[in-house]
Amino acid sequence: MRKNWIWGLSLLLIGGMASCKSSQSAYKAAYEKAQEKKIEEPVTTGTTPVVTTPSTTTTTTTNTAPIREQSEKINAVDGNDALLKSYNVIVGSFRQRLNAQSLCERLRADGYPAVLAQNAQGMYRVVACSFDDRATAVQAREGLQAKYPQFTDAWFLINK
Repeated sequence: MRKNWIWGLSLLLIGGMASCKSSQSAYKAAYEKAQEKKIEEPVTTGTTPVVTTPSTTTTTTTNTAPIREQSEKINAVDGNDALLKSYNVIVGSFRQRLNAQSLCERLRADGYPAVLAQNAQGMYRVVACSFDDRATAVQAREGLQAKYPQFTDAWFLINK
């Protein structure tokens, strides 16, 4: 009889320990919350750094800060490349597709014609809006930065 009690208690203990595992959805929710908080934190630096990459990079000066420009070939992830024009305002660049899709969906919910694109190196670019001429793209970038302070480092990708 005592042996049955020990076995029963052991099974309850094992069952109780197994039910304490965290679910994958809990980890995902915590991760997305942390990413949202990270994106919403404003950048505190006074100037926008110019990053050099293997492709052609130039900077141009507007009213207050230089605008980073980079030229590379990108393709829309959904296959609708007609949405991508010459001047693309990039607000995020990610290695993970899930992170890029999350930001893209947030922009679409706010009324922007956001497009998720990918370059040859596999980076996902979040294009907030796309234009044929630079002047319109500059105006759109400034409006985007006024509405979203966290996008102070938004830059232009010139689609080849």
